[in-house]
Amino acid sequence: MKFIRRASAQWKGTGKDGSGTVSTQSTVLNQTTYSYKTRFEDGVGTNPEELIGAAHAGCFAMQLSFLLSEKGYEPTDLSVGAKVTFEDGSITLIQLDLKGTVAGISGSEFEEIAENAKAICPISKLLDTKIELTAALV
Repeated sequence: MKFIRRASAQWKGTGKDGSGTVSTQSTVLNQTTYSYKTRFEDGVGTNPEELIGAAHAGCFAMQLSFLLSEKGYEPTDLSVGAKVTFEDGSITLIQLDLKGTVAGISGSEFEEIAENAKAICPISKLLDTKIELTAALV
């Protein structure tokens, strides 16, 4: 399977005093604002790091769902938090926190399948950073 997804960004002004917008093909993001304040302080809008976190959490949850289904399990709920650490100009760590409800699976098998999902998730493979995972059944 091959497909292409599109997104765009527009920036006006300097790095610190300027601002921009990001949009996606789906229009879920449609000229959503971002700026120095939304990235490095506490402003209204989005930033690249939280978008990466959302993309990673979503991709990982879907990949895990596919792998669980292949093993005969039907997940009721997979909740994934992603904490993206930005340090000295680089993303140095992404921590994925998984809570899952899956009938009939043992904790150890759930963790094993989750680790595999982390390894083969397309966003995990894309990122050049340390990725940690905590996984628990609820």
